[in-house]
Amino acid sequence: METLALILAGGRGSRLDILSEKRSKPAVPFGGKFRIIDFALSNCTNSGIFQIGILTQYLPLSLNEHIGVGKPWDLDRRDSFVTLLQPNNSWYEGTADAIRKNIEFVKRYASKYVLILSGDHIYKMDYSKIIEQHKKTGADLTIAAKIVPIEEASRFGVLETDDSLRIKKFVEKPKQPKSNKASMGIYVFSTDALIEAIESHPDINDLDFGMHIIPEMIDTKKVYAYEFYDYWKDVGTYDSYVEANLELCHDVALDLYDPNWKIYTRTEDLPPVKVGAHASISTSLISNGCRIEGDVEESVLSPGVVVGKGTKIKHSIILNDVVIGENCIIEDTIIDKETVIGDNSKIGYGDDFTPNKDNPKVLSSGLNVIGKKLILPEGLEIERNVRIFSSMNHKEIKVSHLKSGETLK
Repeated sequence: METLALILAGGRGSRLDILSEKRSKPAVPFGGKFRIIDFALSNCTNSGIFQIGILTQYLPLSLNEHIGVGKPWDLDRRDSFVTLLQPNNSWYEGTADAIRKNIEFVKRYASKYVLILSGDHIYKMDYSKIIEQHKKTGADLTIAAKIVPIEEASRFGVLETDDSLRIKKFVEKPKQPKSNKASMGIYVFSTDALIEAIESHPDINDLDFGMHIIPEMIDTKKVYAYEFYDYWKDVGTYDSYVEANLELCHDVALDLYDPNWKIYTRTEDLPPVKVGAHASISTSLISNGCRIEGDVEESVLSPGVVVGKGTKIKHSIILNDVVIGENCIIEDTIIDKETVIGDNSKIGYGDDFTPNKDNPKVLSSGLNVIGKKLILPEGLEIERNVRIFSSMNHKEIKVSHLKSGETLK
């Protein structure tokens, strides 16, 4: 076996707080019918990599059910596999620690190369190209890198390279970055080099690639960058999640309709989309099983969504099997699965952009986020930056008006 892929999929995604309340970040629905992890998995199979380990941790049930035996990604064949790797004795404490706790899995398959991926980014990449560069340079480690705006570089591990793309310096999330060449969290290791790097730090509990492994290998090994110029997005915040979803409604570099590079997913057998006589749909993604009697503008509707007569939806992400009543106005809102919105509701309006009082860091741009399996009453009015958690003691919400910045949990 030439390449073993390991997908780090145990992240909680705390900035997606309500969306990751019941599931891990890689299992969060995206783009209508997909999950975030579908992009890394599909990239693997499209790149000819069919031996995959998925390192899960936080609330793995939804992710495990979604992946199953890997059939949608052609991973249930005799010469392929997908293995779900859950921590045994203790939690993963760093990205490299997660690999360390599964190092026997790596040794068992004895591949020439190990491809390490994050399970929570949206992009399409042919991994065979980065592996080919890795071979040509004789590298011990190759890191995929993307040019980002310099004002955003402090969010990433930042690389400095010479003309041959050999990495001379790596700093994890620098306060004042000197480069805008950012690590994408995609690594190709020669297997022996990976095992050596991991096992040389038995005394560091929170062993991390960005903080420990990469800086040390730059000094002692051959470490190169692989430059990537196509679409790539980390959807780790509400704002970036909505932005990436709505970008799919327009012509962006991420082409979901390319027959030569499909994004595969586990799907349900649902009937076709039904559009009523007075409905209107523009610049939107509408998934199978939806029934639309109202107006939908620049929004993403997941499978099985029902939109009542006279209802207007704009700039919103509506997840699976949500039922929205008649004569509602829904703007700038994320609604999680199986929630029911009563008739004559008004969600997302007004000029008051007071940040969410409980957690202003996650919600301040005017979005509302409503959890799953809730029942919202008729005539409910919700202004902006409101969070309603699915862990409510009473799934049926009794209030009639929520002002900007409020939280129900």
